[in-house]
Amino acid sequence: MQGGSAESLQTDRGNPMSTKTYVHDYFSPVVGWLELRVSDTGVRSISFISPPSSVRKRDGHPIMNRLIEQLDRYFSGDLTAFTVPVDVDTGTPFQRKVWEELTRIPYGETRSYADLAAAIGSPRAARAVGSANGENPVPILIPCHRVVKADGALGGFSSGTHIKQALLKLEGVRVRSSSNAH
Repeated sequence: MQGGSAESLQTDRGNPMSTKTYVHDYFSPVVGWLELRVSDTGVRSISFISPPSSVRKRDGHPIMNRLIEQLDRYFSGDLTAFTVPVDVDTGTPFQRKVWEELTRIPYGETRSYADLAAAIGSPRAARAVGSANGENPVPILIPCHRVVKADGALGGFSSGTHIKQALLKLEGVRVRSSSNAH
């Protein structure tokens, strides 16, 4: 996939190997602490968290190592397209369609909620697109932060608009200020 997104939205239902999850806490000076979860087939989730009391780290897992290397490069401004596989087996068909479309938004660009709704063939579903963005299990890799309001204002972000703004700034995107971001 293009534009700073992961290779694909893989589902791995029925594969007993996909139930084994590896966890690692990761710190970025741009967004703070992230909890990373990977399976043997891809990235399962990225969560923005408060500083942990202790860092969980399991070295040696190839997908985790690849994810951390790519996040380091992304937050350093040296990576615009992730290639680490994503292992997402959650979400409704509508949410999965939204998440797939998110992966088509190039690094350093934004789309409105309405643009995204039209792109998936549901032009009247801008609010539902916003809700699907909020349920994205793999933010940054599936770049829901690149979706803004129709007037160019920031809009919402499940982990806080300050994080969305920091990610967009990192990518060189300037967004319009809004006193009523949601």
